[in-house]
Parts: sequence; C-alpha cells; structure tokens
Amino acid sequence: MSDSFAGKDQGAARQSSSRRTLATFDSYVEAERAVDYLSDRRFPVDRVAIIGHDLSLVEQVTGRMNYGEAAWRGALAGALPGLLIGWIFGIFNWINPLITGVLLALYGLIFGAVVGALFGMLVYGLQRGRRDFATIQTVLPSSYEVVVEAEVADEAARLLEREPAFRGRVSYSPASSG
Repeated sequence: MSDSFAGKDQGAARQSSSRRTLATFDSYVEAERAVDYLSDRRFPVDRVAIIGHDLSLVEQVTGRMNYGEAAWRGALAGALPGLLIGWIFGIFNWINPLITGVLLALYGLIFGAVVGALFGMLVYGLQRGRRDFATIQTVLPSSYEVVVEAEVADEAARLLEREPAFRGRVSYSPASSG
C-alpha cells in the first residue's frame, strides 16, 4: 500500500474519532490564529479542525445587468480559458514553439472572449428580464469552533490557556471531558 493511501486511511480514522471543542471564535482569523499558535508550539495540528457553524448565504448586489454588462462579464470569463487553450496548442509546435505559443495564446484569448461575450448575452437574453442585476455570493458562518481529538485535548487546552489572547476563550477543560 502506498503512503498516499495510508494517509487517507489515517484521515478517515481521525474524522471518526471523538473530538472535543477547544474554543469558539467569532471570526475565522481568530480561529486560525489559535491553530497557528498551537502549531508554533509543536502541537500535532493534523489532529485539529476548524468548523464553521450557522451558515448564511449573503448575495451582494453589485449593479444592474444589461446586454453590455452580460457581454463584458462573458468576455472576461471566456478570455482566460481561451488564452490557456491557445497557449497549450501553441507549445506543441516543435519548430518554433515560443512564437507559435504566444500567437495561438493571443488567438485563443480573442476567440474565448468573443465566445464568452456571445454566451453571456445569450444567457441574459434567455432570462427575459427576470434578473436584471449582478451579484456576488458568499457563505458566512456566524461562529467558528476549534476542535481537537479527545486524546490530545488536554494538551491543546493547556497550551492555549498559557496565551493571554486566548484565555477565557478556551471552553474545554479536563474536568468537562467525560
């Protein structure tokens, strides 16, 4: 059995083992800072997880949508894949790969932008005015828990309690495990 398969088996076993909530934070940055603090103290962070709770979907309206905006967004979405596909085809020309690669990448960029713009206008037109605005969607948890495997929870709690920034945030204590 290869090492990569053994690592996957260990990860599955760890997910099924019992975990203890070490601390709860209002932001991901705070939870990340707690895990980084543990890592800096040589704690086995592969036994730690950050879990977001109470997810909310936030859809921020960024502006009005019309055929021009739909074409622009489609062109931007199509340009990069076109560029990459053109470049890939270009590098397989063995005679003069650099010039051909750059030229085909440029052609791919233009072709991808045109196809993307047409596709963007088509999709917008098929909606028949039901969605005349553009948005960006984000999923935001209301809180983040740092959880650790039960076998190392005592050590993790002791380490975090030493740091004044985390004192009072640690919700796990050896007396509460059981």
